[in-house]
Amino acid sequence: MTQTHRIWSLAQAIIDKAGAEGMMVASAESCTGGMITAALTDVPGASAVVERGFVTYTNEAKTEMLGVPAEVIAKRGAVSGAVARAMAKGALLNSRADVAVSVTGIAGPSGGTARKPVGLVWFGLADRNGVIRAERRVFADGSRDFVRTKATETALHLMLTALG
Repeated sequence: MTQTHRIWSLAQAIIDKAGAEGMMVASAESCTGGMITAALTDVPGASAVVERGFVTYTNEAKTEMLGVPAEVIAKRGAVSGAVARAMAKGALLNSRADVAVSVTGIAGPSGGTARKPVGLVWFGLADRNGVIRAERRVFADGSRDFVRTKATETALHLMLTALG
């Protein structure tokens, strides 16, 4: 199965499951730049499930649109578990969604450091039951397209898992 097909299959499963449960979803994206929302809205029936998507590429957008505290970004960096959790929580609080996923990372090919290498992506997940968590992945291929595509696939998988 190609990666494109896996992404479409995950998006289809999210639309089907959330639709059957009467649930809505939201995303808060940085390094994926809207790819998660695009994958979801490629699926027929998405309008009943996708509440909204936030593309918050800059630190200012994360603060203004999602309420991520500027102090958290300054202390931990935009690519961190704390920011991923705050982004997911902000997407949930600023929407009618039941589940929200967030992505913040270093897609490359530049911008990485020894502590935060190219390919580092943090994912956040929040739901109306009060669950807020973050997961860290490193997609070591180094290709920008690869990192962004794997981040999209991973975020969709986390969202599907959160739907139960």
